[in-house]
Amino acid sequence: MSVKSKSSATNCEARKAKGKCPDRAFDPVAWSEAERFVRQYQVILHCEDDHWYGRGLEFPKVFADGETADECVAETRKAMQGVVAFLIESGKSPPAPAREGARHQQVNVRLTSEERLLFESAARRKGFAGLSDFFRSATTNEAAK
Repeated sequence: MSVKSKSSATNCEARKAKGKCPDRAFDPVAWSEAERFVRQYQVILHCEDDHWYGRGLEFPKVFADGETADECVAETRKAMQGVVAFLIESGKSPPAPAREGARHQQVNVRLTSEERLLFESAARRKGFAGLSDFFRSATTNEAAK
């Protein structure tokens, strides 16, 4: 278990006290359904200092790490599976896989040159290749709150 995983476990203990962290295993049906969803989700990887870090494209705030790229992908998918299982048990629908998103609507946004540079820099830091996915992810997550 990595240092981050250990601190996450401690963080979960604090959330359990507030009733915000599951203190039991997920329902096997929800866990299985979550696994099907997660297989279709994309994982964005980043290697730093010979250690791998991953996050979900559909869940940009779900992170994991690993000694190898394969281990990181597996751990990231497991973390996403927990989120999806929680959503299913809560009666909420998990997001559709990004690759299924047949998008046919377009929105144009006018920016200053400085704003564009600022957003492009933020998008790269978050692992996005372009502004469209960055804006879509940020606004979708905000709108879902």
